[in-house]
Amino acid sequence: MSNSEAGNVSQVCTIEEKESSPEATNQKVQIVQNTGDGGDSSATTGDQFEPPGEIVVVDVNATELDLNYSRIREITADELVKLNNLECLYLRWNLIKKIENLESLVTLRELELYGNQITVIEGLECLVNLEFLDLSFNRITEIKGLEKLTKLKKLFLTANKITKIENINHLKELKLLELGNNKIRTIENLEGLTELESLFLGKNKITKIDNLSSLKNLIQLSIQCNRLTKIENLDELVDLEELYLSENGIEKIEGLEKNLKLNTIDLAINRIQKIENVSHLAELKEFWINNNNISNWKCLDELCSNKKLATIYLEGNPISKEPAYRRKIKLTIPWISQIDATLT
Repeated sequence: MSNSEAGNVSQVCTIEEKESSPEATNQKVQIVQNTGDGGDSSATTGDQFEPPGEIVVVDVNATELDLNYSRIREITADELVKLNNLECLYLRWNLIKKIENLESLVTLRELELYGNQITVIEGLECLVNLEFLDLSFNRITEIKGLEKLTKLKKLFLTANKITKIENINHLKELKLLELGNNKIRTIENLEGLTELESLFLGKNKITKIDNLSSLKNLIQLSIQCNRLTKIENLDELVDLEELYLSENGIEKIEGLEKNLKLNTIDLAINRIQKIENVSHLAELKEFWINNNNISNWKCLDELCSNKKLATIYLEGNPISKEPAYRRKIKLTIPWISQIDATLT
């Protein structure tokens, strides 16, 4: 918003209830965002002339409240206390620094605080029915304050400043954990997450795949863009279907003997010189091994047993520079339907 537009009295928007909640059909929440005079000029750089938003709840029976991009600087109780049936509260991309005044929202199932300025996880003790929590893109340094959230199924903490995985192994119902883009060095303290199906640890500083044996129900594992040099310690993950290990320092394909349900493997941008130890993976459908050091065509014979293989990425390897590159792949694996980004 430009300075010349700052004199507008108000901006009104209406958010309709999700279609997935039949009892709440036609419910609406009207949000009045005050953009008049008297605003706080201490906002972040680039927004310093724009005042914070003021929220007015019109429908007290609403089950969903969308306050995204509303320039809210603090969570105040005055309006939220009116909402006795609220299930979903969305506060993405605001200017919030502290989680507070949520005590009355005991019916809340989803809370999004993505893209704020929060440094501490706090003020969530009363949200005992919370199932979905997104605190991504904040300034959080420590995982804590989740002791009472035993019904959590999805937890997002992407792009914070977290250095250690801790204080979450009591979340027995958790199915998805996203900790990408932090400063984590060690995979640890996951022993209690027996229902976990998806674990995302990309863009950290992890040097070893370890301490995953208790995650018996894991289906997706992503440790992309870390400091791994070896594929190991995956023997107990017999239900694993998707494995993402691109952008590491891995030199050899190994350690997948027990992972017979794998249908997707991403090993792009590593130091692998040979395709090996995957012929036993009968369910393999997508195999990304582009930007490695594969120079010998003979190693493609390893894939002759993977009859369900549909997609392979090999570009960026020495063999991809040959004129008959795509033709040779097709001759070796005639059932393939996609080579790199192009259908065959």
